[in-house]
Amino acid sequence: MNKVAQRLLVFFLGIPFVIALVWLPYCNHIAMHILAFCASILAARELHTMLGSKFGIQPKAFVLVLDGLLPLMGILCALLGWEQKFIDFTFIAALLIIMAYETVTAQSFEQSNSRIITSAFIVLYCGYFFTFVSKMTLFPNATYYIAFFLLFVFMCDSLAWFFGVLFGKNNKGFIKASPNKSIAGFCGGIFGSVLVGLAGYYLVPKYCNVVIFDGAVWKIIVTGIIMGLSAIIGDLTESVLKRSAEVKDSGNLIPGRGGMLDCVDSIVFSAPIFYWLVHTFFTVAW
Repeated sequence: MNKVAQRLLVFFLGIPFVIALVWLPYCNHIAMHILAFCASILAARELHTMLGSKFGIQPKAFVLVLDGLLPLMGILCALLGWEQKFIDFTFIAALLIIMAYETVTAQSFEQSNSRIITSAFIVLYCGYFFTFVSKMTLFPNATYYIAFFLLFVFMCDSLAWFFGVLFGKNNKGFIKASPNKSIAGFCGGIFGSVLVGLAGYYLVPKYCNVVIFDGAVWKIIVTGIIMGLSAIIGDLTESVLKRSAEVKDSGNLIPGRGGMLDCVDSIVFSAPIFYWLVHTFFTVAW
């Protein structure tokens, strides 16, 4: 099976599976929390390997435990009704532990800055950013918000690829981080994200009797544009990380896509942005 067929298979099977998990509201979306926990650990493992090929880095088991504490705290908050601020406290504690570990265990200090920075980045990128999905479970009508967050990202990614294949042959290479990306692909991705937003704005109130994107229509258009840009930049950011590490993919876990980090890069980057947009533009209190 070629890569295009594998990618389409993941699109038609994987995306509906993830969206279906969102529609399981039991124990404050515990299924979604568990998926985020597993994805966080796998992505952190791949990122540790990538960064470790070029930089000094702390032991993998140590970093993965600290990374996993963050989505685990999200699970505990969901099950026990704890306030989401405990996730932030856990992130701060993880950073302090990283610095303390280096202080206590380092035998030479040439790579100490590198070890601290790489470990902190893994915990931030693969751990803390993921917890914003956990924080979304406390939104009113959380199922719809999480589903549309994922649809923003998935539709942007899919239409960027589709438009790039159809119309991007003569407008590639303007971003060195990913020479195969095209202007047509970027436009298609943003168009897809805006389309998802408009569907949520007009169709959800009509057919589901639920209002999630209220206010003026320009707010959802701006939200769609920002979500499209964030999904694209998230993908390009991981391209920079891979180029720096001189690898093509972060792993080989997902057919046609590469590793877990290749699949969640846009989600990781976009989650805190969507969380902020919902609080800023729509009637969800901080």
